[in-house]
Amino acid sequence: MDKISNTIIKMVFNRENYTDRELINLYKFLLKPRLIEEKMLILLRQGKISKWFSGIGQEAISVGITNALNFDEFILPMHRNLGVFTSRNIPLYRIFSQWQGKKSGFSKGRERSFHFGTQEYKIVGMISHLGPQFGIANGIALGDLLKKESKVTAVFSGEGGTSEGDFHEALNVASVWNLPVLFCIENNGYGLSTPVSQQFKCKNIADKGIGYGMESHIIDGNNILEVHSKVSKIAKSVRENPRPVLLEFKTFRMRGHEEASGMKYIPKELIEAWGEKDPIHNFHAFLTDENILSNKMDVLIKEEIVDEINEHLKIAFAEEEISSTVENELADVYKHQNYKELKPSTNTLNIRFIDAISQGLRQSMERFDKLIVMGQDIAEYGGAFKITEGFLEQFGASRIRNTPICESTIIESAYGLSINRYKSVVELQFSDFVTSGFNPVINLLAKSFYRWNQNADVVLRMPCGAGVGAGPFHSQTNEAWFTKTPGLKVVYPAFPYDAKGLLATSIEDENPVLFFEHKALYRSVYQDVPTDYYTIPLGKASILQEGNDLSIITYGAGVHWALNEIKEHQISADIIDLRTLQPLDTETVFKSVRKTGKALILHEDTLFGGIASDLSALITENCFKHLDAPVKRVGSLETPIPFAKNLEDLFLPKNRLHGEIVNLLNY
Repeated sequence: MDKISNTIIKMVFNRENYTDRELINLYKFLLKPRLIEEKMLILLRQGKISKWFSGIGQEAISVGITNALNFDEFILPMHRNLGVFTSRNIPLYRIFSQWQGKKSGFSKGRERSFHFGTQEYKIVGMISHLGPQFGIANGIALGDLLKKESKVTAVFSGEGGTSEGDFHEALNVASVWNLPVLFCIENNGYGLSTPVSQQFKCKNIADKGIGYGMESHIIDGNNILEVHSKVSKIAKSVRENPRPVLLEFKTFRMRGHEEASGMKYIPKELIEAWGEKDPIHNFHAFLTDENILSNKMDVLIKEEIVDEINEHLKIAFAEEEISSTVENELADVYKHQNYKELKPSTNTLNIRFIDAISQGLRQSMERFDKLIVMGQDIAEYGGAFKITEGFLEQFGASRIRNTPICESTIIESAYGLSINRYKSVVELQFSDFVTSGFNPVINLLAKSFYRWNQNADVVLRMPCGAGVGAGPFHSQTNEAWFTKTPGLKVVYPAFPYDAKGLLATSIEDENPVLFFEHKALYRSVYQDVPTDYYTIPLGKASILQEGNDLSIITYGAGVHWALNEIKEHQISADIIDLRTLQPLDTETVFKSVRKTGKALILHEDTLFGGIASDLSALITENCFKHLDAPVKRVGSLETPIPFAKNLEDLFLPKNRLHGEIVNLLNY
């Protein structure tokens, strides 16, 4: 018991300059989520809600922090922070409808419990992976800094989330960039059933701030006045002197991780000891002792809240079950774009593929004041491939931002910037390195608009491809990882003209776009490219050559292999450069195949699971009666990409292409 008691801090309330009215208001804010939870636990047992993550015993943190912030400052809560939502005065029926998956909620029935956000109330809900919340907060705070607005952003996590790499990356970037973020860690003793002794070695989570050169504080998370007063002072200071602050709130989870998991793994005496520190009971006793709260007033407050809960539950329960259509669901995967084509002038220069990308990016920066470019070595150094050379001098360090090696949190920050109405382009030094940021691409950027109507205005530039002897970790062309994921757009140009125009369109598009740039084309392919700004529509393939015997469908470096092959051997073929893989121009493909009767799909990616597999299936389903031969797929060997030139040549499909074309023509 001695060890346990040492973790419990005696509750002392210091009212400082709080008026009686302010103290009563805090009590009301504290009481409301508790009474809602008690009702939800009853409904859970009755089978009227599906699951519940209880924040009982931790209400003072959510309530104290939310009331310490201004209403126009973003908060990023977790699933145990009901007090954030109630303190922002969201109508309860909307919260209850959200939990029941109904239309009056915030996600059209597409998300559960607290996995939602709302621009109206400046709240950004979590995803189940926890850690990305930190990086999103960084992006929102960066947006506030860029707009020169004196604001703070507060982001929540339990102590379990601090073990994730996202925590390290986000705190490191926030510290380097002096971002006004309050990292609010609720140390409630257990990550599901894993005690803190098995989660980290340092005595306090706040100690981790030292490693980031970051100010940190330990706060009694069960003491509403300590939480509110300290966070208010810290937030005021951060608004005046922007910087990140790590806040550790000592508290305890009085129920299971979620109700079905129980609490058998927690010592009974520990539960009892923390029960004596209940934030509501203790604050109630203080207010009573100070003659601020009478029994009559307390009864009236509780009756008013209970009546509100019951009234709003009736509204939510009476609401019809949500329904939709296939058309409505598909229409909400992407934010609709009113594309307006900007045609170029006749002034052109003969430039390389890499120059076209640099020019397109520069002109987009000139066009959009709220466009931020982030990536490793992109500032003074000009990027690994020198695409952003000279950008720092023209646009300044606030818009051309060198980053540490932390793909995950930078992609999360880009999403946060989008929430704060900014555009961003993130340069991945090599497309291979996106694996270090795979989670935010797949689970934040891709799902965001469908989940809560929040677009992700982000372009990820993806230098990719083999043929330059770079080996297994710098040569992948991994577009198929993303064409599979609804919500992402994937662009893959083969020529300088297309690269410039498609990049401009990708940046204008308010949806997440992965923009693949083949490294072997950077300095080997030249073309006359308009000198001014122009756009090319996404989802429109280009017919590079027309013929009668065969349709070759390809993109990227494959386009040049196909053109060389057809020219050398005088083959009559349609060559279709897809240019955009998502959305995909199936109409152009089907029209060509119906004409020629034979289709060969060529890509550099390994064959199995590549986009050629889906294209083959689509052609078979839609053009079967027009086919004179099976659809042929040509791709790279099912191995990692080797380094030695002879092995790389063996890996790539380039040298097998002629034989496959001959076989198909002779079928």
